[in-house]
Amino acid sequence: MQFGYFTMPSHPPERPLKDGHEWDLQVIRWLDELGFSECWIGEHHTAPWEPHPSPDLLVAQGLMQTKNIRLGPGGFLLPYHHPAELANRVAMLDHISGGRLNFGVAASGLPSDWAMFNVDGMSGQNRDMTRESLEIILKMWTDPAPWTHKGKFWTVTKPDTMFDFLKPHIKPLQAPHPPIGVAGLSKNSDTLKLAGERGFIPMSLNLNPAYVGSHWDSVEQGAAKSGRKPNRRDWRLVREVFVADTDEEAWEHSVNGMMGRMMREYFLPLLESFGFSAYLKADPTTPNDAVTVEYCAKHNWFVGAPHTVAAQIEKVYADVGGFGHLLLFGFDYVEDSDAWHHSMDLMANEVLPRIAHLTGA
Repeated sequence: MQFGYFTMPSHPPERPLKDGHEWDLQVIRWLDELGFSECWIGEHHTAPWEPHPSPDLLVAQGLMQTKNIRLGPGGFLLPYHHPAELANRVAMLDHISGGRLNFGVAASGLPSDWAMFNVDGMSGQNRDMTRESLEIILKMWTDPAPWTHKGKFWTVTKPDTMFDFLKPHIKPLQAPHPPIGVAGLSKNSDTLKLAGERGFIPMSLNLNPAYVGSHWDSVEQGAAKSGRKPNRRDWRLVREVFVADTDEEAWEHSVNGMMGRMMREYFLPLLESFGFSAYLKADPTTPNDAVTVEYCAKHNWFVGAPHTVAAQIEKVYADVGGFGHLLLFGFDYVEDSDAWHHSMDLMANEVLPRIAHLTGA
């Protein structure tokens, strides 16, 4: 079992953008010091509670301030970037990283982002654009011959040498490219089927374990198409986590802290608006209005003293059939930073030894 971190990044709307960015950098430094394996950083454009439109800026600065942790976008919203430009930018970022870069990709799920970029997400155009963009990016990195792609959304040319010295020359440091991660939400997730088919890293977002358990089925369905055998050690589960010296302290810091506030004011209403409340229910017959912060803390979060959290991880591990990486869901604890740092410290030094036997094998 390895511990990593996934951050939207999330900040309350009143937090100045620079202050939120500085908090994220501080957390990345702590993660590196504590031995966390990786950190994934999201991209959003129209969500005041998820206010970072350029994860590569945070990744680039984080790489300069850390030594071991792998960093990456989690992920770049491919419909909103020209694939040739992004291929070159990510390749350059991989060189800056010294080979510590992960490359997360996503299709974008916010209707307000779709509207800003004139993408018809209701028809699935965002998913079609994501598949085409990724096809172009991978071809930019792996096909040395001159070619032209004339697709539905982009026409891209990889030209031959011009004037004896002008030619495409930028490719990633990691061969053939950085590890690629994709996140899934619903049952029968198309993105997780893609992960299985192409050998990408599958990431399951923070939902009830009853739904998450079906995600590996999607990975295996995709893998069967290409004759691959997926490894559960590669599977990442994102989860809200707060560890404290006692169960009571952990509950107070989480449910009545920024974790609870963000869920109460933003995330739960957002999921309800999308009709996704069912994904949080331990029992499908639970009324939607019963899916509160306290309900999620009890049924979905890992909250408590180290022995409590270790037992919670063990249970979910057994329920879903095993996984290799637990990604802590990031929150803005600027006003309670010691408690957040202590939580991550306890995860690394008290919880991890208790679950070292969970390998995902």
